[in-house]
Amino acid sequence: MKIKEKDFGNDYKLITIENEAGTKLDVSDFGARIVNWNIPIGNETRNIVLGFDSAVEYLENDPYIGASIGRIAGRIEKGKFKIGNKNFQIPVDATNGHSLHNSPKGFELKKWNYKISIDDNEASVIFSSTSPNNENGFPGNLKIEVVYTLTEDNVWQLKTTGSTDQDTLFNPTNHVYFNLSGDVTQSIDEHTFWLNSNYFAPVRTDVIPLGIKKDVTGTPFDFRRSKKLSEVFNSDFEQKNLFDGMDHPFFLDDTKAPIAILCSEDEKIRLTISTDASSVVLYTANFGEHGPRMHGKKLVHHGGITFETQTAPGAEQFSEFGSILLQKNKRIETITEFRIDI
Repeated sequence: MKIKEKDFGNDYKLITIENEAGTKLDVSDFGARIVNWNIPIGNETRNIVLGFDSAVEYLENDPYIGASIGRIAGRIEKGKFKIGNKNFQIPVDATNGHSLHNSPKGFELKKWNYKISIDDNEASVIFSSTSPNNENGFPGNLKIEVVYTLTEDNVWQLKTTGSTDQDTLFNPTNHVYFNLSGDVTQSIDEHTFWLNSNYFAPVRTDVIPLGIKKDVTGTPFDFRRSKKLSEVFNSDFEQKNLFDGMDHPFFLDDTKAPIAILCSEDEKIRLTISTDASSVVLYTANFGEHGPRMHGKKLVHHGGITFETQTAPGAEQFSEFGSILLQKNKRIETITEFRIDI
């Protein structure tokens, strides 16, 4: 295992972890984010995640891509929630009246402290930060740690922990996008996808959940048998039509086993996802003609898919989705693993 560091612009760093197989995971202290994941396949190397070449490009285009998201990932309706008997109001987007990903300045814009750990079989970058009491309206001084680990077995493990000195809400995720073709001009339509989920959360046009769990049976959102993602995109399903793709939470039924498998069109690379989270938000990069340029090429519509492992958005108002309450002096830890097989 090897680790090296270099400048990423604006006083941020890019840290590269490399294993003996030549797999390289690039992460940055800007937003505790994943930037690249380069996989050697025969005579080629594929970068299977979406990202930019500098911190400046993230700021100019989309700072959420690849970033750690928090305190709360997803939307909070009208920016309102309650803890105990106390009501809270956090900042909202002026265009829709809701909060998104702890805007206006969440984890994705922080400069994180980091340290490095390395041994024979794996290497880690350990990011840490603090969200002070009342930052973006949330109570409690929150301590956060995000650990990126690459193993010799081509597993990227993502571990996130949080603790607070007041009861607060905490529902983090990572906003990585995958495209196993390694080419941002190629859509994920012909990727094959399997997901161990019986229910998803229907949403409104403003992406706020309706508060129900809908059975996937008989819908294009049933991935319990592997199928091409094009079957979803080409369907006339009402929930797909809202965004010309997916932007939905799926509830996970057995987190002791892999929850999802994504395969490239040429079947040369397979991504297996495992997590202890109770749901995963699938977002299929529904940017239309407004995709940013990445590495000199314009991102195509449906040019990636996220696996935002977390408690389902809306849990602050729908108890059946789970709890995102982090109690005073308690600690929460969540782990997601992404395994590459070639």
